[in-house]
Amino acid sequence: MSKQPLVSIIINNYNYDRFLKAAIDSALQQTSHPVEIIVVDDGSTDRSRDIIASYGTQITPIFKDNGGQASCYNTGFAASKGEIICFLDADDVFLPYKIATIVDKFNRSEDIGWCFHSLELINQHSESIPGTTTVNYVTKVCDFRALLKAGRIPPNLPPSSCLCFRRSLLSQILPMPVSSALRAGDNYIKFMAVALSPGYMMADVLSLQRIHDANMVTLQPHKDYLKAREYVHTASWIRQEFPSFRRFANKLLALAICINRNPAHHNADNTKTIQTYLASSTIQEKLEIYLRAIYYDRKRLIPKLPTLTHGLPSPS
Repeated sequence: MSKQPLVSIIINNYNYDRFLKAAIDSALQQTSHPVEIIVVDDGSTDRSRDIIASYGTQITPIFKDNGGQASCYNTGFAASKGEIICFLDADDVFLPYKIATIVDKFNRSEDIGWCFHSLELINQHSESIPGTTTVNYVTKVCDFRALLKAGRIPPNLPPSSCLCFRRSLLSQILPMPVSSALRAGDNYIKFMAVALSPGYMMADVLSLQRIHDANMVTLQPHKDYLKAREYVHTASWIRQEFPSFRRFANKLLALAICINRNPAHHNADNTKTIQTYLASSTIQEKLEIYLRAIYYDRKRLIPKLPTLTHGLPSPS
């Protein structure tokens, strides 16, 4: 990789016209160049198209039918040319020195395939919110490959706008499966990234995550059924695309079952998808999955999930 690699910032947007300009501006205001900015609009029906068009040749616009975040990742990556890929949700923003910091970390070691970092929370008015969902992050090289191969769950990983990858690693993961039932898709990408390559975890705050009334999952305890849906679909995709990580996929399914068993979060669609997964599992796998779900329930791990951002319990 060159010392000044092209960095592709892929912004995925769906009906976030009230936040979209701040996201695009934060990408344009990076102190490090060269950068290409790809804005994938996922069939928005608000003013998003007009906002995107107003930037002219400063960005690469892609307008597509609504298909969810995973389809935006696939489309944006296919159109990108960068040696480094950074994702940005349209309701979040990058700090001006993010890309320079990330490039420096990738230049320090050819062995790392990903670089994840911490964040701060802001509200819909861009005002700081106390606390963070990326607690206890320590800046260091991390290698979780053996952990996931053994079927264990890695420490809490950050959300979309904190994820950066070498193209060579991301090309092993994308295109990813898509489902109309699942709107988010970052769990699949970040889990498989840490399963396939060592990387760099950073305590540095390089992104601001916006908390507002339309957030799908983050800090939304009444939407735990969406977390269960993300876990079961992620588990299914991992087992399908990376069968050597089947044990890890089964752990994710156990989490989904644990959430879905709670009457407050039970969802018929999730139950059907769980049953489909189990139908192609061995008897031993089914037993292990159900025992693990009972363990999570008794250890009261699931109630902690709303405090994380698409995160999971400590390794187990």
